[in-house]
Amino acid sequence: MIAVEKAINKSVQDIITPQHAIELLKAGNERFRADNRIGRDYMAQVQDTAAGQFPFAAIVSCIDSRVPSEIVFDLGIGDVFNVRIAGNFINQDILGSLEFACKVAGSKAIVVMGHSSCGAVKGACDQVELGNLTGLLEKIRPAVDAVNESGDRSSKNGAFVQRVAEKNVELSVQNIREHSPLLNEMYEAGEIEIIGAMYDVASGEVIFMDSRFA
Repeated sequence: MIAVEKAINKSVQDIITPQHAIELLKAGNERFRADNRIGRDYMAQVQDTAAGQFPFAAIVSCIDSRVPSEIVFDLGIGDVFNVRIAGNFINQDILGSLEFACKVAGSKAIVVMGHSSCGAVKGACDQVELGNLTGLLEKIRPAVDAVNESGDRSSKNGAFVQRVAEKNVELSVQNIREHSPLLNEMYEAGEIEIIGAMYDVASGEVIFMDSRFA
């Protein structure tokens, strides 16, 4: 496996496959959980990436302060693109960003990463209304509505919240493929992976969903 101690350059990015990109993320999370992180010279990476960037993946995640992508995957400057929005849902602007990341900048994988105890998901379950947050939470309502639960459908039901968070990731992956013909074509051609994942805020573990490389 390619080492990621230094900033990734074009020649390294070119030989990373979609499967390899996921393996790099999995290996990084294992190091993070084992407290065996790679020592990096961040200022050297700043200098190495000043003239250009060649990230191997793009990660769509929540703004939650407990889920910093580079840290939980033990990565450095220039390794991945980050899209962060409460509830890690997909809209047109995010699709455009991901199209840039993959088609223009050469990233080999898109990961939509939800997490346990997600405040945005809880807010959607509780139908919270607060300023502009109201409209944001509406984007997560399809996931709430898609989860069967005959009992408590509020944030007080932790198991329900977890299932909604997982469904939200699933729908976000689906939305990428359905609403970006460009990215779906790259996926079908095997040029990129598009996959969901869930981060556990209690253990630090990232669980990937339904990879075709499993």
